[in-house]
Amino acid sequence: MSTGQTIPSAAQPLLSVRGLHAHYGKSHILRGLDFEVGRGKVLSLLGRNGAGRSTTLKALMGLVPPSAGQVRFDGHELAGMQPYAIARRGMAFVPEERDVFANLSVEENLVMGMQPPRKGAAQWTIEQMFTYFPRLKERRNTLAGNLSGGEQQMLTICRSLLGNPQLIMIDEPTEGLAPKIVEVVGEAIEDIHRHGVSVILVEQKLTIAMKISTDVCLLGHGHIVFSGTPGELTDQPQLLKDWLAV
Repeated sequence: MSTGQTIPSAAQPLLSVRGLHAHYGKSHILRGLDFEVGRGKVLSLLGRNGAGRSTTLKALMGLVPPSAGQVRFDGHELAGMQPYAIARRGMAFVPEERDVFANLSVEENLVMGMQPPRKGAAQWTIEQMFTYFPRLKERRNTLAGNLSGGEQQMLTICRSLLGNPQLIMIDEPTEGLAPKIVEVVGEAIEDIHRHGVSVILVEQKLTIAMKISTDVCLLGHGHIVFSGTPGELTDQPQLLKDWLAV
């Protein structure tokens, strides 16, 4: 009897998305997206505001139910599953809104994110998180609601990592942050990648996205208008002008 599960291999992508559609009410936002994320890869979703980048992450996480299409992650079909069940499969989401537990301390927030070891995924500890972001260690007993925006961003990334995901999706991690904090967050994402965690990144700052990514998808009006490497996109300045220039 078939269980609907395939046995993943190293050659298969960790995430495969086919024909993904999503709506907000009557508004058709995603219009048949096809893309893959390889194991240990960093995919940046690029595009202007309103192109569908954040909606893509929410659809993959089940926060916006896909209206059509397939989302296969590590051999399992995720489309139609609840967000908590998708998280248990090994996918994590860091929203732009950050969503810390404001009335809990930094350390309590981190403990809330901890999950048992996951086969085939990097294992993370709170002490590792404090190594990434020493400022969080200094403020470990501070209520999360009293942190700055940058500190809350650090905390949300760390809390998500403590779930030991195979893939982490990060939405606009440097939005509104001071340049020094932007650099620290960028370096942390690069190190997460070096630990073998796959990453989907939505990032408005093109220089950061192109530096961190192994692959990029350029979205326009709910469609993918380019898919390839950062170098291949750089070689097509007209695409950048048409779909990214303000």
